[in-house]
Amino acid sequence: MNSASGPRSESGGPHPPSSPSIPLRQRARPATAAELAAIPWLDLLDEAQRERAVQQLQVAEADVGERVCRIGRPATFWFGVVDGLLKMSNDDSSGQAITFTGVPPGGWFGEGTLLKRESYRYNIQALRRSVVAGLPIEAFHELLEGSIPFNRFMLNQLNERLGQFIAAREIDRITDPELRVARNLAALFHPQLYPGVGSLLRITQQELGYLVGLSRQRVNLALHTLAGHGLIRIEYGGLRVLDLQGLRRFPVLA
Repeated sequence: MNSASGPRSESGGPHPPSSPSIPLRQRARPATAAELAAIPWLDLLDEAQRERAVQQLQVAEADVGERVCRIGRPATFWFGVVDGLLKMSNDDSSGQAITFTGVPPGGWFGEGTLLKRESYRYNIQALRRSVVAGLPIEAFHELLEGSIPFNRFMLNQLNERLGQFIAAREIDRITDPELRVARNLAALFHPQLYPGVGSLLRITQQELGYLVGLSRQRVNLALHTLAGHGLIRIEYGGLRVLDLQGLRRFPVLA
């Protein structure tokens, strides 16, 4: 687990981190029972595998703007979001700054990098104070070698992630704010990749702006358009999806 700063887009980026004196990895602790219950793949393991995984899992609270992964650092953990919201981007690479995706609760990421034992080609940054879980790379490979249900979970994860990134290339070319927000929201409510979200995503309009590359004002207008179509409901502290399929098809509504 690592750390540091912020993205570039029309909407700017999250506030810089508070520069905690203790690095994220050194703040890690064992997961609580409630945190373990929020990890979707644990129940797929047999009793011995689950016990060993629980012993090796660590969780830590990432501050706003703090980085969990950094471009060029070797991958040493498989990470997941227990609570909060992260952003995957290349914002300090030599090329054009791109936000690849947001990672809400229930999402696990970085498996491709761990499988190849490579260094990260992206940054993962907290958009809000987040609880992040990490499984050491060797424990990750042990599960791949010893658990057929875990392998099935991983195959499904990789397949869904591939579809998500293919869609992200299309979204990146969209200039219409309503359509851009609709497609990004639908991706954040993906039931397989982000089972912890349910129908209510805890996110502010500013945070959504960071993910979609729009100002908070444009996001606000787009959300009210989508709400007017009965696709979402704007609630205190978050957004509730009323029609996920409709959100995916927008603006072609049945």
